[in-house]
Amino acid sequence: MSTTTTATMASAQPASAEHILSLFPEINTSLASQTHSATHDQDLAGYDEEQIRLMDEVCIVLDDHDKPIGSASKKVCHLMENINKGLLHRAFSCFLFDSQNRLLLQQRASEKITFPDMWTNTCCSHPLGIPGETGSTLDAAIAGVKRAAQRKLDHELGIKAHQVPLEKFDFLTRIHYKAPSDGKWGEHEIDYILFIKADVDLDVNPNEVQATKWVSEGDLKTMLKDDALLFTPWFKLICQSMIFEWWDHLDSGLEKYMGEKDIRRML
Repeated sequence: MSTTTTATMASAQPASAEHILSLFPEINTSLASQTHSATHDQDLAGYDEEQIRLMDEVCIVLDDHDKPIGSASKKVCHLMENINKGLLHRAFSCFLFDSQNRLLLQQRASEKITFPDMWTNTCCSHPLGIPGETGSTLDAAIAGVKRAAQRKLDHELGIKAHQVPLEKFDFLTRIHYKAPSDGKWGEHEIDYILFIKADVDLDVNPNEVQATKWVSEGDLKTMLKDDALLFTPWFKLICQSMIFEWWDHLDSGLEKYMGEKDIRRML
């Protein structure tokens, strides 16, 4: 090391927390003050180890107009005691269709903490409070949920990014809904609806998904009438409202449904 370099380092201020925060006020200090993780949380005792680990992921906390307020752990966002006080976060629901216009459904794994064993759309999850997935404007938020959808399609179903490029995702609308899973857990989300048409290869993660099924419109209508099958609440809401109309326009006229600015309140 040269004498000049040594002298420069010696004269620099120590990297104290106060000094660093004065230089970089945009640093989020919440993680530094976290004293425990979900892996040692009594609320999660007895659940699957991997699903407990995922409860430490950071969701985007919103006001009722979909404006980010900050972030909180997935666990904090999904406790019904917090939801009942108004805690709201951002999510997405992705609907993937193949070249035959069949929709890919998944049955959530038994290991899932919320809504286990239920049938739902291709992929449902959350953009995280990380660069690239957070956005305060609608355009930035849409870009963020598309990146999150691409990430989770790989994580849950083994669908690689090159088969679902970001530019192939179409944003339709947002729905605001609230639903309990059991006495302890639930959902309260502004949910971005994404469509994508692609032929894909699956390599299913059994900790996330226990079964998959490609369905036609007729197949799905038959499934929805089967009392033996359970469906996630957000998927049922979408099926009861617009899914079949959107599906009918998948190859012609979907544009008129895309980019909706208003949030659909389904509370």
